[in-house]
Amino acid sequence: MMRGIDHVGMTVPDMEEATTFFKQAFDAEVCYDVQRPEQEPMQGEEVEQQLGLPSGKTIIHMRLLQIAKGPTLELFQLGTPTDQEPARISDLGLHHFAIYVDDMQEATQRFKDAGGTLLSAPHPLAGVEDGPRNRGVYGVTPWSSLIELIAYPDGIDYPDGSEAKRWTPLA
Repeated sequence: MMRGIDHVGMTVPDMEEATTFFKQAFDAEVCYDVQRPEQEPMQGEEVEQQLGLPSGKTIIHMRLLQIAKGPTLELFQLGTPTDQEPARISDLGLHHFAIYVDDMQEATQRFKDAGGTLLSAPHPLAGVEDGPRNRGVYGVTPWSSLIELIAYPDGIDYPDGSEAKRWTPLA
């Protein structure tokens, strides 16, 4: 019945800036625009109910991006101010997504060159994800959203009794 995660949504302050960042950092490709800026903004009670928007908020641009072979990324640009800063790990709810990379050094350099900021150097993964070449690092986009870069080429040491195996993008 379930196939898997189709897309992840993210609100950005500027659609073109965000699209450029994702293209430069991750070779993202534009699939299509659901809502184009020259169209009448998505607004009103029906839209507010469907999307859980606070009263008076509008959406002026929605775009789907494809990054390699994973789920799509759905970007939203509001025509009204956002309510808060991007979520952090200490906040409830969704706060980041991870992109599996084959070359951590190249991926971190591209992330920085595109305008992102790494929170640390790439570091070993912990616990069952530990392995000689397994690494991860968190970074923030130019608009402060959190993204993780991760690689576990040495695999994961699943504990006995694991109910499922972690999905990993195909090479």
